[in-house]
Amino acid sequence: MLGITDLWAYVLGTVLIILVPGPNSLFALTMASTRGRKAGFAAAAGIVVGDLILMLAASLGVASLMKANPIAFDIVRYLGAAYLTYIGVRALLAKSQSNTPEVATTPHSAKKAFRSALGISLVNVKAILFFMAFFPQFVNPNYPHVWHTFAALGFIVQLVSISYLTTLILVGSSLARQLSAKIWLKTVLNKLVGTLFVSFGLRLALN
Repeated sequence: MLGITDLWAYVLGTVLIILVPGPNSLFALTMASTRGRKAGFAAAAGIVVGDLILMLAASLGVASLMKANPIAFDIVRYLGAAYLTYIGVRALLAKSQSNTPEVATTPHSAKKAFRSALGISLVNVKAILFFMAFFPQFVNPNYPHVWHTFAALGFIVQLVSISYLTTLILVGSSLARQLSAKIWLKTVLNKLVGTLFVSFGLRLALN
């Protein structure tokens, strides 16, 4: 089918990989739970755009070139580690407010959520490895229109990712309404998220 060698194995693998907690999903959930639904969907849009860019890079061979050049891959890895650590430190230092999600979510905060999510997605080594190593395994090189295959595989990834992120955002926005008057709980959440992002960054740098 469209040059995909084993469609259902690919779908199953994609679902399992996306369900593994990572910086992307954690950031979308955090935005939804602390800033409201609009910020959550803005973050999700940033993740989707970032993944699309990585898919295009994989289809153009940029990802394979990076795999063949350890120095280039390490540069991306260290940039990713630094950015995740920065996001974590910012969350640790953030001051919680008692605003409702509707008040807290402004066009500025939505744009900021989009830009931050886009940056996290572009330096997400798990996603880069996915498109470099997992993606090509299901492409039939003898299929006359290989770009159709990449497009179909990419569509499946985005469909699963958007469905998962939407679920997280709806759960997170519901949580935000419950946390709107509990500043201490929002503070604890920020500290927890900040610690997780710093640990993501350190683990990425040390691997």
